Amino acid sequence: MTYSERPVALEVHHPVPITAVDPYAAPLAPAQTGIERQPVVWVPDAYGRMVPMPKHLAPPPVLASEPRDLSPLPLLDPVAQRLIGGGIGGGALSAGVGYGTGQAISAAVGFTSGAGLWLVLLFLLVLRAPAVAEGGSTVNIRKAVIKRSHFHG
Repeated sequence: MTYSERPVALEVHHPVPITAVDPYAAPLAPAQTGIERQPVVWVPDAYGRMVPMPKHLAPPPVLASEPRDLSPLPLLDPVAQRLIGGGIGGGALSAGVGYGTGQAISAAVGFTSGAGLWLVLLFLLVLRAPAVAEGGSTVNIRKAVIKRSHFHG
């Protein structure tokens, strides 16, 4: 083949005409039906030509993949957003409860040392007020000192 010749397309399949066979002329070999009648598929070779191949040796067909969902996704996963929100909310709740508890304890301590003392004095004054309003009771205290000297000499 020279470069001036045009390339000829390759003929891959060569059909063979069926001829009549004289059954008495010569004994025929038994036909191998399993080998001769296998299904054939046409597959492309490395050069793009279609070549025949037994179906059981052919590569499996490539299945089309499912179309992808190209809608935009959120910046953070919704589950992650809920977890972050729960963590921030729980932290704020804990801080609030701790601050409130500290304020309550501080107020109780301040009450007992400051206002509680004044309330006790006010309570004693209220209890004493009716007795003072009636004129009160007079208590006479008499102290008697008796000295006796004895000399036993």
